[in-house]
Amino acid sequence: MNITVFDNLEKLYTKAADTFVDLAGKSIRKNNRFVVALSGGSSPKAIFKLLATPEYAKQIEWNKVYFFWVDERWVPLNDDKSNFRMTDEALLSQVPVDKSHVFPMYSDGTLPENYAKTYEEQIRSVLGDDGVFDFILLGMGDDGHTASLFPGEEVLNEKEKWVSAYYLKPQEMFRITLTAPLINKAENILVVAFGESKKHALNEVLNGEYNPVLYPMQLIERKEGFQFFTDEKARG
Repeated sequence: MNITVFDNLEKLYTKAADTFVDLAGKSIRKNNRFVVALSGGSSPKAIFKLLATPEYAKQIEWNKVYFFWVDERWVPLNDDKSNFRMTDEALLSQVPVDKSHVFPMYSDGTLPENYAKTYEEQIRSVLGDDGVFDFILLGMGDDGHTASLFPGEEVLNEKEKWVSAYYLKPQEMFRITLTAPLINKAENILVVAFGESKKHALNEVLNGEYNPVLYPMQLIERKEGFQFFTDEKARG
């Protein structure tokens, strides 16, 4: 697995933005589009803000990028907790995207379980039955979760569905998420996880016994196209 340890976060964010630009260019030259699934959180936000700067924005054919999300809290799109809202404010509203290529992971007046089926249909409408994203950006929580694949949850056992929605009791809210089988199909995956609070989980994920019930990040296959960006505080 390709693990890169950075000595400061600015270098990490820059390399992540460079990776996005590089993969976008290659995919658009090859397939005339770039289909991505993005994560929420503070580290993706910093990357998105960088991509929205003129220096980076001019390097991407934004009208050929298709935007999906890795996971979402089941809240309205204008809610402070919405991953879509964060991405829209930091990036989508700042660059000339084709709005018909943007697929938020939420819909008013719909049950989350029903929308999970709709979202899978939307993915299939773009990617076909192969379901291979060009690029997926993931984070990792202090507990080793990624996307909304939390320790001990039934969604970790999913083998068939591409998208799942369920009630996460510790957070007292519904979550909707891409499942591990779909994430693992992606051609390129970048995980960004840094800081001292991630040290224990990162060590278990990389060096511990295989136990994805406790450390769901282990469900994500370490294969060609998989990269992990971290820092010295987390790597130890």
